[in-house]
Amino acid sequence: MKVLFITSSRLGDAVLSTGLLGYITQTYPGASVTIVAGPIAASLFAGYPALDKVISLEKRQFSLHWLDLWRQVAGTQWDMVVDMRNSAVSRLIYAKQRFILGRQNSQRHKVEQAAQVMKLTGVPSPEVWFTQGQKNAAERFVPAGGAVLGVGPAANWQGKMWPAERFIEIIRHITEPAGILPGARVAVFAAPGEESVAEEVLHSVPPERQINMIAKADAGTVAAALARCALYIGNDSGLMHTAAAAGVPTLGLFGPSYPQLYRPWGAHADYVSTPESYDELIAYEDYDPATAPSLMTSLSVDSVRERLEKFRAKLKGAA
Repeated sequence: MKVLFITSSRLGDAVLSTGLLGYITQTYPGASVTIVAGPIAASLFAGYPALDKVISLEKRQFSLHWLDLWRQVAGTQWDMVVDMRNSAVSRLIYAKQRFILGRQNSQRHKVEQAAQVMKLTGVPSPEVWFTQGQKNAAERFVPAGGAVLGVGPAANWQGKMWPAERFIEIIRHITEPAGILPGARVAVFAAPGEESVAEEVLHSVPPERQINMIAKADAGTVAAALARCALYIGNDSGLMHTAAAAGVPTLGLFGPSYPQLYRPWGAHADYVSTPESYDELIAYEDYDPATAPSLMTSLSVDSVRERLEKFRAKLKGAA
């Protein structure tokens, strides 16, 4: 069975679609899946067990990347096409079955919306798979030797970033002798271009407990490194979704985004948000997303501490 799976160019949305890939492997043993993803997310699928190949689709002017893709896939008779991009390509190639992202219930979580695309009665959870090379690289980055706290202090937009000094304070709280992970090493994760805020947080940790994952690896290797963490805390971002998909207990920090759509998914995940909603946070004179400062300042360290304690109790109760 030949399957074409077209997913998002954005890391977070690509991760949130992976539950469908898990469903395909379970429901159609022996399926051969070609996955189309943006360059940032492409390596995330290298370890997928039913993988035929990954097509890394880089955007071009005038949407010519879609023409490039059509040329690569039009000659195959596909048994199934799953298109999370609602592209013309999936309508212009041969396929026995087509599942194409259309109008969804905008009030449901993106993982639930993904399940709706394939008309599933259940909601398969996101997951990630690793090649042996990615596992080996992750072990070099995050060697054995005690618990590791993963931290994601950056995001793709300044408005979604909790202040660095508050990350520093919560790290101290988590890793202090009476904390959730006493004496834990701290792995700070960030993408290229996010170095400044991430390095400030990293350098607040004693050198012997620092693990530098700032712009160090591709998404697949980063996911494998995240999987070696005992806990992850970070802003709403692709990294947050990757950590949750890797099965890591994950606490997401939310402000100017919608938790009902983008909270980290799973019983092992939770979130805490600003007292104000997204719409309230941006309702000020001369708001401009390009120049907006952090809109997360009303989220106090105490609020995050309280949520962490409740999250910890929830995880213990589920164990």
